[in-house]
Amino acid sequence: MSAVVLIGTQWGDEGKGKITDFLAKRADCVVRYQGGSNAGHTVEVQDEKFMLHLVPSGILYPQTICVVGNGVALDMGNLIKELDGLQQRGVDTSNLRISLRAPLVMPYHKKIDELEDRSNGIGTTKRGIGPTYADKINRTGFRISDLVMEPEFFETRFKAQVEQKNRLITEIYGEEGFDYRILMDELLSQVEILKPYLADTSYLVYNQIKEGKKVLFEGAQGTLLDIDHGTYPYVTSSHPISGGACVGAGIGPTCINKVLGIAKAYTTRVGEGPFPTELNDEMGEKLRQRGCEFGTTTGRPRRCGWLDAVILRYATRVNGLTDLAVTKLDVLDEFPVLKICVGYRYEGRVLTEFPENIGVLAKCEPQYIEMPGWQKDLSDVTEWSDLPVEARNYIAKIEELSGVKQSIVAVGPRRSQTIVSGQLFD
Repeated sequence: MSAVVLIGTQWGDEGKGKITDFLAKRADCVVRYQGGSNAGHTVEVQDEKFMLHLVPSGILYPQTICVVGNGVALDMGNLIKELDGLQQRGVDTSNLRISLRAPLVMPYHKKIDELEDRSNGIGTTKRGIGPTYADKINRTGFRISDLVMEPEFFETRFKAQVEQKNRLITEIYGEEGFDYRILMDELLSQVEILKPYLADTSYLVYNQIKEGKKVLFEGAQGTLLDIDHGTYPYVTSSHPISGGACVGAGIGPTCINKVLGIAKAYTTRVGEGPFPTELNDEMGEKLRQRGCEFGTTTGRPRRCGWLDAVILRYATRVNGLTDLAVTKLDVLDEFPVLKICVGYRYEGRVLTEFPENIGVLAKCEPQYIEMPGWQKDLSDVTEWSDLPVEARNYIAKIEELSGVKQSIVAVGPRRSQTIVSGQLFD
């Protein structure tokens, strides 16, 4: 058995798409287990760049089975567009499988997401993910299996739900509602296109693991965006942490044997919420420009700051990390001095563990250690021993502070710009 969960250790955007793509060559199956089209994973292959949102990053390998699990909020229209775009570029999508239990994102979910974000200021991607998960928990949502197996019953429930959502949209927000018949026809057309991909993915993934196949679980977003363990309320609406893989894919925890945490060599976040190491100066702008820190899904500029080891220790604990992948090390090439946050000063005392309340976090001042930079171009380095000693020392300090050994170091966005020092698949 060799099943690896790949998760983000920060606020997302850690480079999970690149690492998933790199490992997918060694995997038999790649599984997306949460999130939706609010996620954006970028994969660069030679001179080509692929922006993936719902399709697992392993899709670029024709021999790899790619699974959209039951925990993923499924926007059928967006998925069809993504598949069409891949097929037009010569990518074989026949190995994609979609869970029949996946909850459906409806047009009214996206409308409500947009309207509610105007008042609460969370800073969502407005892709309807939160309202979809809310309906799932309220037991008023729909699964794709409902549309396929019980279309008449689905239509009865769906008509009533559209009427209810229209009342909210028109009476509370004064906006125009939806025509249920137009939506219904659109859904029926979309599901016909996706029918060849539908499967009992829980059964499929379980059998892959039991047959000794290499299975990679691809998380979206990051630990600090987890609905329970993130910087609530500035979080996503699902579980990006490793435990979410079991629920979102339909397999038990004993099936997992490794958890790989992806950590950017510095820290970024998108949207609102406290960010202790944020740099609102020329240094932060330099990180943004060198790291091309603009959202894959929204294009929004990311907030940038020094690496936060308090966050990494927290991510290690809540995810049970066994291995670490450090990405974008090359972005730091030009910095003579690097800083790492090792604690927070709060009301006269130093906190070494991540606080549970964002009000506390917002008042925390980062406590830094400094390390010398290497000021050399790392983009062509392919072996660990060829890294400058300062770069190796920086990685070693990350290992020491997080308590997790590194298995992968990325020195650029391409597949070839990846240094491997650990065996993830047994």
